[in-house]
Amino acid sequence: MDERLFFDEATIEVRAGNGGNGSVSFRREKFVPLGGPSGGNGGKGGDVYVMANRRLNTLIQFQRQRHFAAEAGGKGDRKNMQGKSGEDLLIAVPPGTVVRDAASSELLADLMVDGQKLVVARGGRGGRGNAAFATPTNQAPRIAEKGEPGQARTLKLELKLIADVGIIGVPNAGKSTLLAAVSAARPKIADYPFTTLIPNLGVATVDDDTLVLADIPGLIEGAHDGAGLGTAFLKHIERTRVLIHLLDGDSPDPLKDYAVINQELELFSARLAAKPQVVALNKMDLPHARQVWPKIQQAMSDQGVPAFALSAFTGQGTLELLREVSRILQTLPPDLESPEEPKVFRPEESEELFWVTRERGHYRVRGRRIERVAVMTDWANDEAVARFQRILKAMGILDALQKAGVKSGDTVLIGEHELEWQ
Repeated sequence: MDERLFFDEATIEVRAGNGGNGSVSFRREKFVPLGGPSGGNGGKGGDVYVMANRRLNTLIQFQRQRHFAAEAGGKGDRKNMQGKSGEDLLIAVPPGTVVRDAASSELLADLMVDGQKLVVARGGRGGRGNAAFATPTNQAPRIAEKGEPGQARTLKLELKLIADVGIIGVPNAGKSTLLAAVSAARPKIADYPFTTLIPNLGVATVDDDTLVLADIPGLIEGAHDGAGLGTAFLKHIERTRVLIHLLDGDSPDPLKDYAVINQELELFSARLAAKPQVVALNKMDLPHARQVWPKIQQAMSDQGVPAFALSAFTGQGTLELLREVSRILQTLPPDLESPEEPKVFRPEESEELFWVTRERGHYRVRGRRIERVAVMTDWANDEAVARFQRILKAMGILDALQKAGVKSGDTVLIGEHELEWQ
């Protein structure tokens, strides 16, 4: 995979569809001279979903398009006809994509299974037509609501590769060579640090089993703080179930390298450090590797860690390694857990709650219901404005403003609307 084509993070803006406006209409049938109100409600705006699609493997599409909007609901019509609901919008992402709210960093979803989806922005409700406002004392209302705006938010997308096995180790340990030796993957390979700038995936067949392996770019001391390729790639190991810890047989001290990498895993995530490991000393085609192998073998035996000697260059020992990894995988339960996140509990806010505050010489009224009513009111319609004032009184907002010291001529802000107190 060309590193220029690999994108594992993206920020996008989504907007659900606005609800359609309600309609003002009256029956005009023959022989019915005083027909009642018949204005229909507006249609609901479309929702925005993020959905996992197994045909995708990067977030590159979001380099070209970052803004997404669902369809608005249709306007209500005469004869009590409701407006058409807006079409929902599906945004496809690769399996393994973590979705967060960009403003709060709150985890919204971890989409690991093909077809799994999440609604990330809800469409606005359609405004009610004048038929909904008819009462025994007002049988011919001439008001209708505007549609509610759709929800808008900024999302942070983060792709974590899904693989059975992660191959980890210091730079130049031979991870890409091993992946190429055991699978059809053809990663870029060269003899200098950080050859691998992106995680590479390969599929290996072991007897009757199939393994998906990820070659994770080389880790160095301080990686958990971003040193080298840092946390940009440590996160990819979280998806794997077993780790092949590849040691460089040509290193002056492979055991020190082993300790450094495990310390970085521990500092990044205790859950990551607890994953089963199989140690493999690579480059057994070199004299130094053959010389240090007995020491490595004894140290791993003392720690109860399976250890293998191999040469990724010649293929020596690779089958035995993969058989052990396959055996361990068969003993583990499927891992479909989401990343560990603190649970956030938010009590449902009452629709009737409101707050009155002073802001730069103005009065600000906040509250879910009153702000929604304000945005759905047709301010060009005197009857609709009078209804809004009745709602202010019924909710106790007028009394609260007076207690706060509002005077004639003061500006009152509700949502995006500026009102003058009379």
